[in-house]
Amino acid sequence: MTDLERQLQGYRLTTAEILYHLPDHPGLLQSFVWQRLDLAPRFPELHRFLDFWTRNIEGRLHSVRVAATGVVKPGDLRLCTAEFRLH
Repeated sequence: MTDLERQLQGYRLTTAEILYHLPDHPGLLQSFVWQRLDLAPRFPELHRFLDFWTRNIEGRLHSVRVAATGVVKPGDLRLCTAEFRLH
């Protein structure tokens, strides 16, 4: 499925800022930014990524901030009836 098809089905551009503890220095936090098309409000792609993180990456999660916005909505698409070109 293409990104446009997914957006027309309700997927939104989702950005998550993930703060995690450094494995060697647990008192320090590191930031990681994750961004994909995901289906709000349940965010299955983000949950899959966070499950992968907790299973395979040593940095323990501290917090996750999520922002999502629709890039293309069905009402935003219109048929173009004419095209004009200037040389």
